[in-house]
Amino acid sequence: MIATVMAPQAWADPPGNDWARLRKCESNGRYDAKGKHYGAYQFTLDTWRSVGGKGLPHQATPDEQDYRALYLYRMRGWQPWTCARKLKLREDGDARSKRVPTYAEAAYI
Repeated sequence: MIATVMAPQAWADPPGNDWARLRKCESNGRYDAKGKHYGAYQFTLDTWRSVGGKGLPHQATPDEQDYRALYLYRMRGWQPWTCARKLKLREDGDARSKRVPTYAEAAYI
């Protein structure tokens, strides 16, 4: 019999459920949301560009928006999102770490 051991996550990012709750609060989970802010994470254009986003956030793919949100989280923690405070989301070891994520690291979101 072979035992399978799952390796622990190599980084300390928030769980996917926290991201889902954040999206629901920010944009009702809509990646195409637009208005004063854009996309599932309600980016301002300046914030989107500060994490390397191109074009308009709501026109980016969900994978791209998730990646940029994780990037922003690693730069500034939950600070940019008003809903994070309402939801009482907690920061972890990667909050404000300045560690640039890979797309693979953001795929779980």
